[in-house]
Amino acid sequence: MVEALRVDRTGPRVALVPHEVVSEGVCLIGDFVLESGVRLGKVEVGYQLTGPKGAPAVAVLGGISASRFAATTTAGSRGWWGDQIGPGRALDTDKYRVLCWDFLGGNGQTTGARSLGFAGRSFPDITTVDQAHLLAALLDHLGIGKLHAFIGASYGGMVALQFAACLPELVGRLVVISAAHRSAPMAVAWRTLQRQLVEQSLVSGDGSAGLALARTLAMATYRTPEEFSQRFGQATEVPSNDPDRSSVWAYLSARGAAYIEHMHPRAFLCLSRSIDLHQLQPKKISVPLQLVAVNQDQLVPAALIEELASAVVSPCQIQRLDSLYGHDAFLKETGFFNALFAAL
Repeated sequence: MVEALRVDRTGPRVALVPHEVVSEGVCLIGDFVLESGVRLGKVEVGYQLTGPKGAPAVAVLGGISASRFAATTTAGSRGWWGDQIGPGRALDTDKYRVLCWDFLGGNGQTTGARSLGFAGRSFPDITTVDQAHLLAALLDHLGIGKLHAFIGASYGGMVALQFAACLPELVGRLVVISAAHRSAPMAVAWRTLQRQLVEQSLVSGDGSAGLALARTLAMATYRTPEEFSQRFGQATEVPSNDPDRSSVWAYLSARGAAYIEHMHPRAFLCLSRSIDLHQLQPKKISVPLQLVAVNQDQLVPAALIEELASAVVSPCQIQRLDSLYGHDAFLKETGFFNALFAAL
């Protein structure tokens, strides 16, 4: 059920003396069983919780490359959503407790490809249902009874939708950016090709080389043709003595080289596959839902998000955004997302 966009400023507020509190740590969850039936036993969850105790809690999650460090803190650590989260910012950590954590099966402190026992072999398939139940266990550990809101972008938006579908009693509202109830077929095709590059490189003993190539391909799907034209001009410079070394390739290969510095190839495989495994019935979404669709997004077309909006039964607001940055808009369009989060 889609309604006209409106700003709701009636959410819970707590009278607080502005004082940022940052809690970082590892939560230990015992006997964690995946949706597939695989038993992981003990699972560690790396998290960051920023904001005063007793304030409304807001969970935030980004794409598969994002870490638990979403917030900018007064200690000087700048988060990947640092322009939006921090003292006095749109998601004001003097008023909210902002929670972010590392994905299960991923690249951070949460149990994943780097963990003891999984080095050199594939991590079990992880679904967004598994990520949702991991969050429920983390909330219980932190003593947070219910989230005021869950803001998710890209894969994080898929997790947010699944969390609301599985555990609606634990969240008040959703803000979902560039994510839907299923993956688009063309996006599945691109990601499958990326995983094949990594898999073949792992077989040859150099998974990082395949991951770098996968990242170069991914960058061409995240951004738009218009952004590339603006960045490189209409006539791309190609050296006559090496036609494969264009300015476009120099940019893409630099992104690939930077990516392998912090992403583990098997963590990438696990989370990329999790995106393609994601699916849910929109009718299971019963909490208020704010959707953001980027018109130029090649990975999550606006039409797919509109399909989700038309099928949910909860109050649903949808905004469409024009951005040269396509799927990466949630990391680049600071003004738009500041306004969106400030209305939470």
